[in-house]
Amino acid sequence: MAILADKSTGRADLSSFQVVLFASSSGLSVANVYYAQPLLDALALSFSITPALVGGVIFATQVGCTLALLLLVPLGDVVNRRRLMRCQLAGLIMALLLVCTATHVMMLLVAMLLTGMMGTAMTQGMIAYAAAASTPEMRGRVVGAVAGGVVIGLLLARAAAGLISDITGWRGVYFCSALLMVLLAAILWRRLPDLARTTAANKPEAIPSLWRMLNTNRVLQVRGVLALLMFASFNIFWSALVLLLRTPPWQLSHGQIGALGLVGAISALIAGRAGRWADSGLAERTSAMALAVLLLSWLPLWLGAGSLMLLIVGILLLDAAGQALHVSSQSLILASQQDAGGRLIAGYMLFYSAGSGTGALLSTQAFSRGGWDAVCLCGIASSVLALLFWMMMPLTRADG
Repeated sequence: MAILADKSTGRADLSSFQVVLFASSSGLSVANVYYAQPLLDALALSFSITPALVGGVIFATQVGCTLALLLLVPLGDVVNRRRLMRCQLAGLIMALLLVCTATHVMMLLVAMLLTGMMGTAMTQGMIAYAAAASTPEMRGRVVGAVAGGVVIGLLLARAAAGLISDITGWRGVYFCSALLMVLLAAILWRRLPDLARTTAANKPEAIPSLWRMLNTNRVLQVRGVLALLMFASFNIFWSALVLLLRTPPWQLSHGQIGALGLVGAISALIAGRAGRWADSGLAERTSAMALAVLLLSWLPLWLGAGSLMLLIVGILLLDAAGQALHVSSQSLILASQQDAGGRLIAGYMLFYSAGSGTGALLSTQAFSRGGWDAVCLCGIASSVLALLFWMMMPLTRADG
């Protein structure tokens, strides 16, 4: 379990096992944020929430994500990362147990907020942890590998939630996840590398310095807005999918709907490849292709209301485009200020949370008012805005 330290940089070459450990931990943690998406109709029925308002469950989770990014993820730059991860994992376990024992709507929303908060803190903390533990030459590949774990986690989350819910009901999903997090805690307790602090910032300065980065770091600003629009488009689709496929003529089970998420597993390969492209100076070119594919994906998704095959094609394009853009953005941001990974990831993911929460609310409202056509129009609008913004707000593009 040794890591090869680079004494001149204070960073290290991670072993293959450690990269897999970071990727697996991130994937298992992020899954908790996405379990609710294929279960929205079951949650609406259990707590008497109208279909138009059930997107509030996802919104509460994203509020928790935002709180984590503001209050917890930046701490990774100023406290012992290993100790921080242990505490956050314990908090995640308690939040999951609260979800599966919720008895009324407010208790559910609070529990979802806490799950989003702790799940996001673990996921983004692990990405920043891995970046801090790697050398600059390998950072893009390591971030890409961990991001690939996140992709697999969120895809498996939808499938697992659907399958377990069909057997045990939605509460069983969160109880099983709590047990899985206990197992993860036992593995991580001794296996995470211990890193020396490389920044002079202290705890009271962590959050103010995050706001300074948001105000001054142009890479973070541009990439953050792209993340907001891209993840809004992403969640517009995934939050409405269960509402489409649970009604005639489809009437699919939760397990079948969740399994659709697995067709996007190829995007995990795209995430790893995008990290290598970023290391080669091709992040901007990758972003351009990803934004074009993101917009293109909405054509088969729109027509997919009447064809499962077209829906699958659209999911492949949507997930691949989203992950390529996401990894490229993270690589550029982390390279812009190498001693502030936790705060940079936190700032970037604030935009992600805002986009995801907004997308979920827009999605269920659009579906209740105009059906699948309205959902797709919202997704197209968000994708067009992302592409136009990238064209109008160029960064210095070393890759031509």
